[in-house]
Formats: sequence, structure tokens, C-alpha cells
Amino acid sequence: MTPTHRLGFLALALAACATTARAEPAVVYDMGGKFDKSFNEAAYRGIEKWKKETGKPYLEFEIANETQREQALRRMAERGASPIIGIGFGQAAAIEKIAKEFPKLQFALIDMVVQLPNVQSVVFKEQEGSFLVGVMAATASKTGKVGFVGGMDIPLIRKFQCGYEQGAKFANPKAEVFSNMTGTTGAAWADPARGGELAKAQFGKGADVVFAAAGGTGIGVYQAAKDAGKLAIGVDSNQNHIQPGTMLTSMLKRVDVAVYEAAKAFKPGVTVLGLKEGGVDYAMDENNAKLVGADMKKKVEAAKADIIGGKVKVADYMADNACKF
Repeated sequence: MTPTHRLGFLALALAACATTARAEPAVVYDMGGKFDKSFNEAAYRGIEKWKKETGKPYLEFEIANETQREQALRRMAERGASPIIGIGFGQAAAIEKIAKEFPKLQFALIDMVVQLPNVQSVVFKEQEGSFLVGVMAATASKTGKVGFVGGMDIPLIRKFQCGYEQGAKFANPKAEVFSNMTGTTGAAWADPARGGELAKAQFGKGADVVFAAAGGTGIGVYQAAKDAGKLAIGVDSNQNHIQPGTMLTSMLKRVDVAVYEAAKAFKPGVTVLGLKEGGVDYAMDENNAKLVGADMKKKVEAAKADIIGGKVKVADYMADNACKF
């Protein structure tokens, strides 16, 4: 397909999901697909909640490759959509460019900061939620060895890794943490086969709990954990239901809340969501209730309270010169 044909296809796809209304929100999902059971899907739930509450429509587009980001954002802007919500750090450059071209429209960016008067940037304290699941992993581990499988090797995912390691060693100072990244391109978010291989290698070294912060790649990690009779930890969305009895918990990153709030009320500037703001947490439901005993629950809740109260400070890989790997 030629670039011209791709652009025409994109325009048709956007037109197909458009209505005659103006000033409706728009969501541009990032690599991995809307139904990745993780990051993008959380965004979808957020905008669907807004739609259900308001009864109003919205535009959306799932990019198939990185070149479509700018094209999709521009088409949304040309249709007068506002706010236009870009999902993922990879949208930053395109949003900065398009927001300058359309200064009267509002834009929101999830997971990265763009400093423009018509842009709302929403970022999270991933290290705080990762700390909590690290506490749970080390507490559940019988070997004293736990694992981490990241998606694309970027500072944001190192932020998850750093928080996780701090939490594991907070619970067990002698804990050993194995870590691997899936890749260096956007494809790293959608490679469950590679995720499974990395998890198996960590199980082979003695890990018995593995945390995946890897988008759709995590599905392979969870399957590998189930096959090996080990435990896994999900990310972004509550993924406990994917492999019930295998999922110790999920590190919740409330992208759904961020998208819902951005669609509901645009707030220019930077919004930071941590434990205190309800932006991150750990998941409990009927699927993992039997795996989280009273002692573990007490320990993780105490850590959560101490972080919120400022008694425990979790170092941020991206800001505190911590956890240099």
C-alpha cells in the first residue's frame, strides 16, 4: 500500500467512526491495539464510561504503525474534535506539532508531558504501584527470587522496574530480582511469545513470581507462569481474570480514570497521579483472594499507608537518579 493509499484509508476509517457532531472527544490509541487487555484497553474503558454517562459520541482510531500518529491526530483536529486524547508516550511529538497547528482545540496526552497552553499532560507515579506489587511478590516468593519482564526498553518502563525492585527488597532485603526487557521498538508491546520465553528463563533461574509491564506481551508471561505452576503479576488494567489462580495481583495504572477525566473536564498543564490521588494501586478480587493471605494484605496495606503519608519515599527512576541498571 502506497503512502497516499494509507492516508486515504486513514481518512476513510476516521470518517466511518465520525458523526455530524462537533467538539466531541477523540482518542488515538497507541501500538498494541485497543483491546490489548492492558494500557490501551484501560483508555477505552475510560472513554466508554464518559460516553455512557453523557450519551455523547466520540471519535477513535487504532494506529497500525508509528507513522499514523500524526496523520490520525491531524484528521481528528480537522474534524474539530476536542479534546483529542493521545494514548502513550509515543504520541508526544505528534501532539506537540498538531496542538501548535490547532491552538483553539484542546489536547490531552497520557504518559508524557508536552508544555503547551492547549495541552493537558497526565503522568503517573508508576514507581509507587510497582513498589506495592514488589512487596507482594517478595512476600509470596518461596525462593527469595522474583522476576520482571518489561516491554519496550525506555525510561518509563525502567520506572516500573525500579519501583518493583524497591518493594521486593523492602519486604525481603535479601530478595534477588531478575529483569529483562522485550525489545527496543514498538513491537515489544505485542510479542507474547517472547514474553513467555523471558519468563521461562527467569523461572529457570529460580524466580517463582514474575511481574510483566509489557502491554500485550504480558499475556505470554502469564501463560508461562500458569504452565510452570508459578505466579505472575499483571499491569495497567486488572488482569487477575486472565489466568485465575496464577495472577497474584495486578499493578493498576488508572489510565481509564485519566481518559475519563480528560474527556469530562479539560485541565491544561501537568496532572500527576500516584497512590494518594488513586492513580495507581494493586488489584484485589475473587480471582486472587486465595493467593493474598491476611499477613500479606496487612504488609502491603501498611506500605501503601506509609507511602501516602510520606513515611516511605519510593525513588523515581526518571527523577531521582535511582536504580541505574
